Formats: sequence, C-alpha cells, structure tokens
Amino acid sequence: MLPKKLKRLSGMQLIALGFLLLILGGTCLLMLPCSSRTGEFTPFITALFTATSATCVTGLILVDTYTHWSFFGQLVLLLLIQIGGLGFITIGTAVSLVLRRKIGLKERGWIKESFNVLDIGGVVRLIKRVLKGTVLFEGIGALLLFTRFYPEMGFFNGLYYSIFHSISAFCNAGFDIMGKYKPYSSFTAYYDDPIVSFTLSALILIGGIGFIVWSDIIDHKWHFKKYALQTKMVLSFSAVLVFGGALLFYLLERNNLYADMSTTGIICSSFFSVITPRTAGFNTADLSSMTEAGQAIMILLMLIGGSPSSTAGGMKTTTAAALLLNAFATFRSREDAGAFGRRFDGQVIKNAATIAMLYFVLFFFGGITISVYEGLSLQLCLYEAASAVGTVGLTLGI
Repeated sequence: MLPKKLKRLSGMQLIALGFLLLILGGTCLLMLPCSSRTGEFTPFITALFTATSATCVTGLILVDTYTHWSFFGQLVLLLLIQIGGLGFITIGTAVSLVLRRKIGLKERGWIKESFNVLDIGGVVRLIKRVLKGTVLFEGIGALLLFTRFYPEMGFFNGLYYSIFHSISAFCNAGFDIMGKYKPYSSFTAYYDDPIVSFTLSALILIGGIGFIVWSDIIDHKWHFKKYALQTKMVLSFSAVLVFGGALLFYLLERNNLYADMSTTGIICSSFFSVITPRTAGFNTADLSSMTEAGQAIMILLMLIGGSPSSTAGGMKTTTAAALLLNAFATFRSREDAGAFGRRFDGQVIKNAATIAMLYFVLFFFGGITISVYEGLSLQLCLYEAASAVGTVGLTLGI
C-alpha cells in the first residue's frame, strides 16, 4: 500500500516527506548515547534542532559539534549534510543508478521539479554530472585542506578534518569541528591562512552557483556568449557580490577588525567575510566585534544567499538581480527589464517580488518576535533571523 501511495505524491510532496523522514531519523540517531562524547542520551529538542540544521544545511547549533558529539554523531551529521546539500531526490536517483534500476517518467518528473528545470529531457545526465562534480570538488577541497591540516594534526586526524570541512563547505552547511581547539571558534585561528580561507571560499562558491550553471559551463566551456541567461546572471551578479562586497567590507572594517591585521589577513578575511554569509556559516573573524554597518552588509548577503538549484539557501542571486534590474529599468522609464539582450517575462518579476517579500517578512517579524520574547537588541535578533531564514548558520552569540 505504501509504494502505491508514494507514487501518487507530487515531486514537491515527496521532497518534503523525504526531508521530514530524514530529520526524524537523524534526530533518533543523535539522541543515542553512542552519538554523544559523554555516552549519555542527548535531549530530544537538541537532537531535533541539530538534525534539522544539518539536513537543511543551516549550521546553527545549540552545542559545539566537536565537544558534544562523538565520532559516530559527527558521521551522522556529515551524512545529513551531504544528503541535505545535494537533495533527497538526487541521492535517491544516485542509489537507483548504482543498482542499475531504470529511471522512469515519474522519477524524471521528480528530478525536474527538484532542479526546477523546464523539461525532463537530460535530467538523468544532469544528476550524473552533479554526482561526479560533487565527488571531484569535495575531493580536491579535502586534498588542499589536508596539506594544511596534516602537519599539525597528523595523518588520520588531518584527513578526517579535511573531508568533514570540505563536505560542509561545499554543501554550504557551516558545521565545523574546530572546537577541538576552542569551542564555537570556527576558523578564527586561520583568518590569515590563504590555503584554508580560499579553499573553503572556493568550495562555498562552487556549491552555491547551482548545478544547472555547472552543466551549462560544461556544455559551452568558456564561451560566455553561449551561456543561458540564468548562467550569465548568476556568474555576473556573484562576481559583483564577491569583489564589490569584499571592497565594501574592507572600507567599513579597516579601522576596526582590520586595524592590526597583516595585508594577507585583511585580504583573506575580507573575501571570506562576504562569501561565507552566502549561506555557508563559517567565520574567521569575531562577528560580535564588527561595526553595525558591517553586520548590516552581512544581513543583506545572508538574505540573498546562493543561486537556484544549488547547495545554498537564501532567496537566490537571480531573484535579487531581477529585482535590481527591474528597478533600474523603472528609473530609466523603460517598460521592460532585461539583461544580456534578453527581456524578462512579467511573471518572472512577479515571482521574484513575491519570493523577496516572503523572505523579508519572515526575516523582519522573526527578528521582532525574538527581540520581544527574549528582551534583546533588535539588530542582534535581526542578524540571527536573517541567518536562520537564509539557512546560513552565522550567529552573534546571543
């Protein structure tokens, strides 16, 4: 009876059910004594919150990942992060491909809805590219991190830390096990380390640009003019956010966070501080010591997030870009907005406005609710609300 009922579910219903079951399963595993470092049962709410944060690749935590969870518990989190980052449908399709099962029209329809593509043609090829790309990028990232972690941690610890953080960064999860040195410290000890900073940043960006963009780049190599409109918008807007954001962040923090930093530390920290809010959740700087203007920039970046069909959250770069271009068109008294010689359909602008409004409403009222209920500063609570709704994982420690 159950398989027949499952077949009646739409793609979105199946995805929602899959994530619910994954969260509940992860919660049960994390509650077990073998999942905690002390060998005691973990309270239900702590396990549920952590499993939800890992599955939704958010990164917000109630307990330090290293000091509370055992090796088994950390592996459970890593599995939840990998499945949550790639998507329930992607993992299910991967299992079917390994077992050499035929992918029927119903399953192809689920993949189509999961990746938000227009038709089912080529969706299985897209899944294969996603899986191969994930293994490739996470493998390269782990190898680069290993060159840094091996000298100070030894072979096995260095390898484990490299793999864990490569997967967490690529999936934009924000979970780290650097609490071995200091609880809740994230990568603050590596703020001026180019290998760690730029490897993690690259993994975050590659995971966050979107699988459809990957496929387009593979098909057309470096011929930018042949890219689809979505790919052009994602790459262009992402570049503006990264380089423009890094420059702005430096100007805001040069007399504060960066006052006593070396040139290498400033460069690494400036780029890392604008890349990680794109739903990754790591940090190399003391966020609570930032200026209010710097925190406001991070809030905006957290709400924008990554790109469609990626491991990242947020309202997406294409949504923000479409709204900005529409505003520019209105200022110039133009009837239609567009980019790269293409005009946006009116429904696209309506959808973008609706998504942005939902995010801002959740962010604003979420922040107000926390502020009123906890009696805390509104700006601090707005930061936490933006981190939650954008599935980022950064926190000011409130």
